[in-house]
Amino acid sequence: MVHLTVDIGGRPGADCRGFCAYCYFKHAKDVPAFGCRYCLPFLKGCDYCTRGVKEEYAGFIPLQDVAAAFLADLQSVTGDVTRITISGGGDPSCYPEFTDLIELLGTLEVPLHIGYTSGKGFDDPGIAEFLIAHNLREVSFTVFAADPALRREWMHDPTPESSLEIIRRLAAKIEVYAAVVILPGINDGDVLTQTLTWLREIGVKGVILMRFANTPEQGLILENAPILPGQRTHTVEEFREIVCKSAAAYPSLRISGTPLYDPAFDSPFALRNMPDLLEHLPKIHKKATLITGAVATPYIKSVVSACGGDPSSVVGVAKEIACLITIDDLKQLDLSAVESTVIIPGRAFLHDAEAEKILSSDGVYRTVVRGPEMLSADGETSMGMSETDVLTMEMEGFSALIRLINQYGNST
Repeated sequence: MVHLTVDIGGRPGADCRGFCAYCYFKHAKDVPAFGCRYCLPFLKGCDYCTRGVKEEYAGFIPLQDVAAAFLADLQSVTGDVTRITISGGGDPSCYPEFTDLIELLGTLEVPLHIGYTSGKGFDDPGIAEFLIAHNLREVSFTVFAADPALRREWMHDPTPESSLEIIRRLAAKIEVYAAVVILPGINDGDVLTQTLTWLREIGVKGVILMRFANTPEQGLILENAPILPGQRTHTVEEFREIVCKSAAAYPSLRISGTPLYDPAFDSPFALRNMPDLLEHLPKIHKKATLITGAVATPYIKSVVSACGGDPSSVVGVAKEIACLITIDDLKQLDLSAVESTVIIPGRAFLHDAEAEKILSSDGVYRTVVRGPEMLSADGETSMGMSETDVLTMEMEGFSALIRLINQYGNST
């Protein structure tokens, strides 16, 4: 199975008919490079942590260049291509040569997938039939609400009725996954019930509920908080409860949430409640401090404890999501509780040398080790996985983490 991605470029807010009111990239600043797992040991900053994290493109890529890059990728693969995904920093529905691109890709007779669209660039409902005829088989479509007035106000969609009609037509023929960013008092409560009822009725396959983020602790690392001054956000547990109740009320819809929760698999960290699988993980024989985000902390503590480790070795920072931890989060730690070996999240935006310097600022030298890229799958990722896939990821991730502890940690 070979999956190829077609990158059309584009800039958030500029190549999508304007920012949605709640967009993560709204007010984003040109922040210095964070550092990451791809950086050279002696150089902080690479293409990923300077440009990629901000989805920083010059604009949409001309179709001729998109086609040339895709052809090069196509010629380099072996085996049959089973899916082609269209993505970019801008919204595919706003790509000026969108229909030409779809016609070109459609000639390959390979299932097409649009990784994300708001639909704000689609004004004619007839585009739905065009897409289906040219092998579109799956699309992730931001909805916000089934009420066109709310969609117009909060997504700044100039033709919300057309966008909703396109979703309806697509859902009748192909797999449509809806995304709903939840703003307390705006599209939760009765509005969410109405939206989910409508999505169920038109045949949408699944819904990812996404908690609105408005503070640096919730993941706004581009110096762009607050996105909506004065707008309340749900706590993690409040949001988890919304996801659970929604999934129970609409069993025919595959509903999950990010940052928590996927009721279908009891994930992330489904492993914590499976003693038979926990017994197959390596035992922890040494000590190391594990840095993670606030959301994952209690779950990782549970698994570490089950494997013979000290749960107090798991140290959560204020940042809720581990992969969005930056150097500012490490500066807030009480180093007196930190071991001489520190394992940081694999995808955290940290330069290893800088992290080592900060973590040794009390005069005690500490070795920094980068951990596995992922220990579990959040609701956005697990939406397209099976329970076996999720548990396999967790077993592999925690096995790798424990091996790092036992390799680099201190004797207990």
